[in-house]
Amino acid sequence: MNPRAVLFDLDGTLLDTAPDLAAALNALRTEQGLQPLDYAHIRPQVSNGSAAVVELGFSQVGADRFEVLRQRFLQLYGAALAVHTRPFDGFDTVLDELDARGLKWGVVTNKPAFLTDPLLRQLDLDRRCACVISGDTLPQRKPHPAQLLHAAKLMDLEPATCLYVGDARRDVEAAQAAGMPVLVATFGYLTAGEDVRQWQPDGLIGEPADLLQWLDRSH
Repeated sequence: MNPRAVLFDLDGTLLDTAPDLAAALNALRTEQGLQPLDYAHIRPQVSNGSAAVVELGFSQVGADRFEVLRQRFLQLYGAALAVHTRPFDGFDTVLDELDARGLKWGVVTNKPAFLTDPLLRQLDLDRRCACVISGDTLPQRKPHPAQLLHAAKLMDLEPATCLYVGDARRDVEAAQAAGMPVLVATFGYLTAGEDVRQWQPDGLIGEPADLLQWLDRSH
């Protein structure tokens, strides 16, 4: 295995977005006359998308009301995307090293483009990505492999030569279906007690720097 590119999930893998997503949820709860939730309670749901986050804060509302709340949550979040969001500690060095090694890297996320694109732009990462595949780029989303296959095609690479890094079961399932090696970022937004080894990834990384060590061993 000798990867020529690395693809990253966004929330909980490349970027620590939970503080801003939690702030948006608690702002919405405040608007609705409710007390804020503890950050530690919100963090594990962040990788599961806006519906899961809003469900955490408003579990007893009907479908129509829920969608109104979800849209308001997206408004609040979209207005403050990168107040506290940053790459996880160590990723700045990792990305610099990938560039230095001539390895392409990109983003494959279920986050919609209207949030993904400005977020990457605000963090000055957009111009460095070889590709950015958002949740609405294609009709299919992870765990379907289409996004990962599309990313490989855009980089003119075979899927087997691309490494995917994510923090959720759907990431592993999508990569495996695409014929792409996959690592789980255990520093991401995992639920307490989750046994990620049951997903049968090709490896685990406990911090971003571990990715470089894994790449060194794969040569």
